[in-house]
Amino acid sequence: MAVVGTSIVAISVVRQSFPETSGELQIEGLTSSVTVNRDGRGIPSIYADSASDLFRAQGFVSAQDRFFEMDLRRHLTAGRLSELVGDSGVDKDKVIRTMGWRRVAEQELPRLAPETRQYLQAYADGVNAYIKQAGSPEKMSLEYTVLSRRNPNYRVEPWTPVDSLAWLKAMAWDLRGDYNDELARARLSRTTRSLKQINLLYPPYPVDRNLPILSAQDWQPAAESDQAASAEPAAFSAMQSAEGHAALDSALASVDAVPSSLGRGDGIGSNSWVVSGSRTTTGKPLLANDPHLALSIPGIWGQVNLQCRTVSAACPFRVSGFTFSGLPGVVIGHNDKIAWGMTNLGPDVSDFFLEQVTGDAYLRDGANTPLVQRKEVIKVAGGADVPITVRSTVHGPIVSDVVPAIDTAGDRSVVRGAAQSNRYAVSLAWTALTPGSTADAIFALNRAGNWSDFRKAAALFSVPSQNLVYADTAGHIGYQAPGKIPVRRSSTPGAPPGFWPSPGWDSQWDWKGYVPFEDLPQSFDPAEGFIVTANQAVSASQTPFLTSEWDYGFRAQRIRTLLAATPKVSPETMTQIQGDSRNTYAPGLVERLLAVQVDDFTAQAQRLLRDWDGSQPNDKSRDSASAAYYNAVWKYLLELTFDELPPDIAPDGGSRWMVVMEQLLKDPKNDWWDDKTTPGVTEGSGEILKRALVEARLDLARELGKVPATWRWGRLHQLDLKHQVMGADGVPTVVQSLFDREDIELGGGNSIVNANSWNASKPGYDVTNGPSMRMVVDLANLDASRWVNSTGQSGHTYDDHYSDQVDAWAANETFPWPFSQNAVRDASADELTLIPPKAATTP
Repeated sequence: MAVVGTSIVAISVVRQSFPETSGELQIEGLTSSVTVNRDGRGIPSIYADSASDLFRAQGFVSAQDRFFEMDLRRHLTAGRLSELVGDSGVDKDKVIRTMGWRRVAEQELPRLAPETRQYLQAYADGVNAYIKQAGSPEKMSLEYTVLSRRNPNYRVEPWTPVDSLAWLKAMAWDLRGDYNDELARARLSRTTRSLKQINLLYPPYPVDRNLPILSAQDWQPAAESDQAASAEPAAFSAMQSAEGHAALDSALASVDAVPSSLGRGDGIGSNSWVVSGSRTTTGKPLLANDPHLALSIPGIWGQVNLQCRTVSAACPFRVSGFTFSGLPGVVIGHNDKIAWGMTNLGPDVSDFFLEQVTGDAYLRDGANTPLVQRKEVIKVAGGADVPITVRSTVHGPIVSDVVPAIDTAGDRSVVRGAAQSNRYAVSLAWTALTPGSTADAIFALNRAGNWSDFRKAAALFSVPSQNLVYADTAGHIGYQAPGKIPVRRSSTPGAPPGFWPSPGWDSQWDWKGYVPFEDLPQSFDPAEGFIVTANQAVSASQTPFLTSEWDYGFRAQRIRTLLAATPKVSPETMTQIQGDSRNTYAPGLVERLLAVQVDDFTAQAQRLLRDWDGSQPNDKSRDSASAAYYNAVWKYLLELTFDELPPDIAPDGGSRWMVVMEQLLKDPKNDWWDDKTTPGVTEGSGEILKRALVEARLDLARELGKVPATWRWGRLHQLDLKHQVMGADGVPTVVQSLFDREDIELGGGNSIVNANSWNASKPGYDVTNGPSMRMVVDLANLDASRWVNSTGQSGHTYDDHYSDQVDAWAANETFPWPFSQNAVRDASADELTLIPPKAATTP
């Protein structure tokens, strides 16, 4: 009864923060009335006469729906999370203060185009109008009521344009090139494993098997540059590769302390593809996108339709799509002429530099150079202030300072084979730590009318670097790789640039600028008639050098196969492909697994793999049972094979590990197969495969029952949507239950188009990342486009639209996406009019 009583009280309290969605509200700063129509899922369509009024209204409506999320994001990106949630945020704040996300945003604002600054300010004014009307935090969201126990005097600050810009740094952080592997290689190099064995863990991209985004016919690179390098690392001195290993351990620990708002790891990806009208049933292009990010509640995205009543140079927007709460405009979507989608390009845009620091100086080309230092004070709700000193070199902030263990790190370090007495610090060079123009790019994309406009907008896209796909109502399709991509040389002979940390004391290894935009890959109306981007390699060329660590392309190749097999692609086909659950890697491994002799008990499960095509649905079919067993075998196979790897760099089961395992199976006596816990016995691949089959059978008998035919992949592979703050330690379970949505059974999996990823190095099979939204844009009839969000439009728990899209999303179903005024009117469930105070109706 206590639980029920608490829930009832919480529900009654939270309803006071629900948004007003009908009638009339006065909003300071408006120059004329604005209409806000909401459809049956609470998604707003906003109509205004000026751009300033449009974005002022967007700011107000965003705050109505998701203000706590916005406030949380600005505290996170400013390194002020502790002010909101208490001491649990201190470690995260230290790292973000060290990198200085908000400081960079502050430098960025005055460099933006005047109209961009105007739009950001209008949005902020709208948010502040909401803050003023709400009056107190508890009237804005239930989360404030819960947090008030620890932070009773919390007051909401006015919103600023910098608050919006700083969120772009969080996007860039989570979608940067995965440089954790750079540190992991350095750590592994000081173990007893040979460099040959380490290199086996980082195989080259299989260009011939899983095709890149662009063929040689689609795009030809500029002349070879001195930064090009083989994607396959060559052997080199073990002593040289071990430089600064102890300092790197500390750096990795500090990097892992940073909050991951969008997600992290091999599971992070995205699918986006575009099909020319010559290959569609509509006669015009179709564009699909489903970014794979961390899944939480509220979800990453909000949905919005922004319309100038009369489109003109002064008010050029008629755009609809997905955006981030706290950021004006539309990030992914379409306007009345073009559509665009994004997947993470994942270039190597960050490098670690080993620094020889003595006192307040560091070595630079033979001379001591003063460190740049600043003091920071972290305010902690319910606790004492935490002062820190941030130190930086010419390369960037010294991130190893964030972890106290750095004081003793580096005493085993070697440089080029010689032991050193000094200790290394580790600095971070990252493109997002210099002011950029991504905010300009967003608004330029929103108003672009053709391919030329689109490329001009893409040229402004600094970070995070994305694969941009394009389609327009005139019938064209295209691709553009944008972003700041550093030009540098490899400090380690035979290895790609950025593959290993560089000596910071020698300027020859510094960045030498950025790849010119005109040299970045692009394609317009390719002969093949479609373009697929799913985080795979962009091209077979190493010029310009982008990265050596792509997703290995199984998702991309599956999409290509399905498109190529369909003479005329319909909008429904695009949606079906988004939900495809085929594991195309599995059949090759299954062939080896079926050849292993096992006992009768294990054979009952092994037989599930016969005639299985790799599909991983969430249903009661035999395929689902087969998928459950296969994934359990895969988990144990990785665990048994790579048992010597530290837990934080153990195999997560993503595409890289699929290629690694494929190569190891060709070498049955490779040293990786040997179990070091059994001295005197040298295991080969056959013994490890057998153990994996046996252990998986025992595991699923415990989890799902003894009869394999009754197993279901969805019972293992579940998603718990957790609130980022309310799901934290210290919040009572009964309170967490008000915000979370749990036990959502899903199909799909790692390196599958329906990429509901799970981490094989962690207990269980819980979903960690997945399609954060799905959209299919029909350029023949924009009103026929379809979309779905992973949760709902609202950030208020128990609001009707808090989680009303979850079931459809889980089932790969989508909703109508009205765009024209008539379609919006027909779909409208509520209408709110925002008016200037002076135009208020007199009672």
